[in-house]
Amino acid sequence: MDAVAPAMPTTWTGGIAYMDGNYVPLDEARVPVTHWGFRRADTVYDVVSVRDGAFFQLDAHLARFEQSMRLFNMELRESIPEIRSIMHELVRRSGLRDATVTTDCIRGIAPDDKPPLPAYAPCYLVGYTKPYYSIIPTEKIERGAHMIIASIPRIPMASVDHRAKNFHRGDMTQASFEALRRGADHPILLDMDGNVTEGPGFNVFAVTDGVVVTPDRGMLEGVTRLSVIEICERLGMRCEARALPVAEFREADEIFITSTAGGVIGVTRLDQRILGNDRPGEVTRKLAGEYWRLRETGWHAEPVDYESE
Repeated sequence: MDAVAPAMPTTWTGGIAYMDGNYVPLDEARVPVTHWGFRRADTVYDVVSVRDGAFFQLDAHLARFEQSMRLFNMELRESIPEIRSIMHELVRRSGLRDATVTTDCIRGIAPDDKPPLPAYAPCYLVGYTKPYYSIIPTEKIERGAHMIIASIPRIPMASVDHRAKNFHRGDMTQASFEALRRGADHPILLDMDGNVTEGPGFNVFAVTDGVVVTPDRGMLEGVTRLSVIEICERLGMRCEARALPVAEFREADEIFITSTAGGVIGVTRLDQRILGNDRPGEVTRKLAGEYWRLRETGWHAEPVDYESE
């Protein structure tokens, strides 16, 4: 079914959603409570940023979305090129120049004449855009994020494949409450072997003696993470993707996180430890500055045509 716009203005600065073939204002988007995407967290998704009217790393995000669907045995009627067009249309109609665009593949429910199994439940696409935001409030970025090592471990990869961006976040939700109780901004979770994985919505990096290290297991392979690895190569910085034991992580000279929602953000406190001078370190600042400088030049950018109809 072709996407049909409602009879209302084509610009919604508060956000707009695409719901299984129709465009609606974001605050009117609804998912039925009986659908397994809601009841069983049977959903995969992706989030892309738009800066100065251009998508960043859209090809990489769409490839990851496609991989997530494959890993969760999901299919959509919309092709990847069609999803790309829908994402552009969401931003065009919103008129937003700085935004995030989320795509969800949601499993519905098996029809009455089929067994109540996921294989018989059709999936459908939900997409929406809203103004850009940072996972760490802007006023805290200069100060640096305060983190804890959560006591709750990450769900094992053998149970839920973290290469798929998905809704199975019970571990991260409970760890976030632990961070709140301990006066921190966010938690960082370990795997069952005591290696650093990720936090809710971000990847993690450590810097020791000028060497940048990021985990290579137990976490989502973030697009901003991959961008920072590319930036390290451009700048001639040594960057290693490998297991990162918590003992090594605790002793790092610098720690930073990466996310579509915020870019490169320094961590200045980890549990009771204050890193450096309680401000993001030199390597972190250099990488953050280069990330945003490159984006301003159109690096990995795909402009939105706001004038087309």
